[in-house]
Amino acid sequence: MNIVITGASKGIGFELAKKFAGDINNTVIAIARSEIQLKELKNECIKQNLKSKLKIIVFDIENPENVKNNLKDEILKHVNSVDILVNNAGFLINKPFIETNLTEIYKIFNINLISHSLIIQDLIPLLKKGRLKHVVNISSMGGFQGSSKFNGLSFYSTAKAALSNLTECLAEEFKNDDIKFNCLALGAVNTEMLKSAFPGYEAPINADEMAQFISDFALNGYKYFNGKILPVSLSTP
Repeated sequence: MNIVITGASKGIGFELAKKFAGDINNTVIAIARSEIQLKELKNECIKQNLKSKLKIIVFDIENPENVKNNLKDEILKHVNSVDILVNNAGFLINKPFIETNLTEIYKIFNINLISHSLIIQDLIPLLKKGRLKHVVNISSMGGFQGSSKFNGLSFYSTAKAALSNLTECLAEEFKNDDIKFNCLALGAVNTEMLKSAFPGYEAPINADEMAQFISDFALNGYKYFNGKILPVSLSTP
């Protein structure tokens, strides 16, 4: 299978790429802005004797125009169809609503919503050629309606809520093409992003555990769900 993952240089995306790389039949396209960390991912796969074809693409999705003009061509260098797309890249700032400046707002929405929308748009023709045809958007419990909210995460949570809603819309729009869209609203996971936003907080789940859940869902969830926003959290919304 051909699997595309954004935000693959650390945390959940890093572990997720390794999970998929464990299958010799997979071609894994790992996308992130850090060349050093992507090379670490590749070296880790080599050390663990993971046999899949892991392809790294050094690419910063913060600029939507760059995504629209260039990313698809980079992906096409390695595959001509996509079975699974995991939109995992995220950006979080823990900052009061009133103090968040326009540059920060653009960055939050570009990375968490707009660029992923454009990636989906560009990869629709490749997904139509795939076997599984499953798009998994990684959202947050902060963007899940009725869940507990946190001070300082207004723009982040709003962007993630929009990604969740987009999932529902695309599932309807592409149902005749048999492309499945689902969204996982993750609770707290021990990642660098979480620790940076909430110093000293220890989440009950680590990145490897969450990556195992996401990989299983990406491979099998399309059989049971389409257009669903599923909370993945040990706490009550």
